Amino acid sequence: MPHIGLALGAGGARGFAHIGVLEILEEHGIMPAYLSGSSMGSLIASLYACGFTPQMMEKLAINLKRKHWLDLCVPGMGFVTGEKLRHIVKLLTRSKNIEELERPLSIVATDLASGERVVFTEGPIHEAVRASVSIPGIFVPYKLGSRLLVDGGVVDRVPIELVRTMGSELTIGVDVSLAPSNSPVRTFFDVIFQTIDVMEREIFLHRTVHADVMIRPDVGRFSSTSFTNIDIIIEEGRKAARLMVPHIQEKMEDWRRHA
Repeated sequence: MPHIGLALGAGGARGFAHIGVLEILEEHGIMPAYLSGSSMGSLIASLYACGFTPQMMEKLAINLKRKHWLDLCVPGMGFVTGEKLRHIVKLLTRSKNIEELERPLSIVATDLASGERVVFTEGPIHEAVRASVSIPGIFVPYKLGSRLLVDGGVVDRVPIELVRTMGSELTIGVDVSLAPSNSPVRTFFDVIFQTIDVMEREIFLHRTVHADVMIRPDVGRFSSTSFTNIDIIIEEGRKAARLMVPHIQEKMEDWRRHA
């Protein structure tokens, strides 16, 4: 069996599709040995690495209300402080450090000053996730040491290359933002999300790194900012994963024959 690396991409609320993907992969015995994530993908990957099942994550996603994680502030460097979210992640991950996890995990953020990719492979999970989800213009950037960190998706929307360098022999990427969004743009937040989506998509399309298998849930009709219809978004993840399972199994068989 090849060591499978799973890269979960950025995408705001569309990232709940990752939960459905994980569920179907598990059903078919496709268990990732390595995980990487950007933005929303970092949150889902972290919970999974901490032992949350897809079913547990689905219940959490549906029942967790905005008031539990959204802490608005007077606009400075962002509209959301992110402290509530950080504390929730700290609670859910039981204050663990990344290096304590049985399943290796890497989380991507972006250095706002230099534009460099910052990769977390150790340290508190909740700090890495808080940095990775810091959508520019919405979340206040996360200050860690001398650095101001923002959304990992800015430089590496689906961290495929990263999970490959961790040691994976078969890489699976999950991209929830490839297709242009056809959801309506109504609010200031929608404008920011849509702008970032366009930018990240262009960067990703011009990169040369590809996963062995790419799963692309059909979630373009959902707004990245709308945390409703979560059950439908998760189901789209299931549908996309089911379509790709035969392809993944074929890749696994090819690996066995040539190992």
